[in-house]
This record gives sequence, structure tokens and C-alpha cells, in this order.
Amino acid sequence: MTQKTDAIYATPLQDIVDFQFDERVVAVFPDMIQRSVPGYGMIVSNIGILAAKYAQAGSHCYDLGCSLGAVTLSMRQRINAPDCDIISVDNSPVMIERARELLALDSVPTIPVTMLCTDLQDVTIENASVVVLNFTLQFIPPAERLALIQRIHAGLKPNGVLILSEKIAFSEPGRQHFHEELHHDFKRANGYSDLEISQKRSALEKVMIPETLACHQERLRWAGFSSSELWFQCFNFVSLVAIK
Repeated sequence: MTQKTDAIYATPLQDIVDFQFDERVVAVFPDMIQRSVPGYGMIVSNIGILAAKYAQAGSHCYDLGCSLGAVTLSMRQRINAPDCDIISVDNSPVMIERARELLALDSVPTIPVTMLCTDLQDVTIENASVVVLNFTLQFIPPAERLALIQRIHAGLKPNGVLILSEKIAFSEPGRQHFHEELHHDFKRANGYSDLEISQKRSALEKVMIPETLACHQERLRWAGFSSSELWFQCFNFVSLVAIK
């Protein structure tokens, strides 16, 4: 199937509504995410490697906010621990429908996958060895984030991991400007116009709220994780592994 190009914000919009994962976004999501998030493909690929390292026999692996299932597929193709399964969750019906179609095309269905269309905060995390939040926590209201991380920690087996990828903010204005401008340059290099960058930023500003790396690391400590390791950063996009 030919990948559609993201042109959602390419023409001037009279009213810019809050960003949502609707039919328009799902149709262009692979193009949008690759052109918007530096290192996205590398992050997804290496989450599979990390999941293979930490997946424990007879446990669940969760992909919370799975979108089109890229991380789910990466984990499925790498994990070799016996009797594991993957539980993938997204609250967008159109995302889940398309993810199921893509999953059905996977030629090596070695690990069972359950896809749930529901709010990830309503999902019980239990008997888990790997939980992934890949650019998901940033869409959860900040006041609700600690409780979610605590629930994940409680549902993880000893030595289980949370893999957390996020766009981050910087407390120092100079650093914030530096990384923000580099991200915009990245998007321009991938064909986005200044109009597209500005309109999408306006659509996201109320629904996606980044925090500093220190804030994420402190929250992980509060939730009870014994350690967290920054394993990826490109501009203002990072990924961490937190170990129980």
C-alpha cells in the first residue's frame, strides 16, 4: 500500500482545532511521524532489542498508546522468551482498526498479540516484564502522570522495565530555543513549510505537554523504579529505560 503524504496543515486554516488521532491523521501517520520525530525509526527498532533483553518467560508485554502498532511489531519480531504475549492499547478506533490490518500482514506471527481499543488508564497492568510508552505520556494530563507510572511499576515483575519515549522541554530558555529551532530545521529538511510547522504547533499546544528530562527521571524515582537510563536523545526527543 502506497504511503500517503502528510499535508494536513499545508494550507491556511481559519480555525485550528486541537490535534486528535482521527481518520485524517491515521491516513498519513507513518509519513507524519517519520518526518516529525528525529530518530523515530531507530527508536522503534531498538525498543524491539530492549524488549528482547528484558522480556521474561510467561509474562505480558504492553504497548500503551500503540498507534499503528510499529512498536508492537518490533517487539513481536524480537522477543524470544517463551510463553510471552503482547497487549497493545490505543483509544483511537481508527488507529486500532488499521493496526490490526498491519499486524495481519506480519509474516512471522510467533507471539500472540491482543489489541484493545480503550483508554490506557483503564487497563490493568499485571504480570508484566516490559511496558512501553512510546510518545504517549506527553498526551496524558500532567496531574495524572504519576499515578499512571505508579500503576505500571506495581504491575511489573522484579527486573521488569518501562521504556519511555518523550518530547522534552528545557528549563533554561536558551536551551529550549536551541533544541526547538533544531527540531523545526529537521521538519523543514523533511519538506514541511513554516506554515505547517506553525499550524501543527498550535493544534498540539493544549493536548501535548512536554516536561523536562529531570521531571521524568524524578517521577520514575517517586514511582519506585530503582534506576533509569537515558539511551536515546536527538534534539528534544528522548527515550529512557527504567528498571524495577
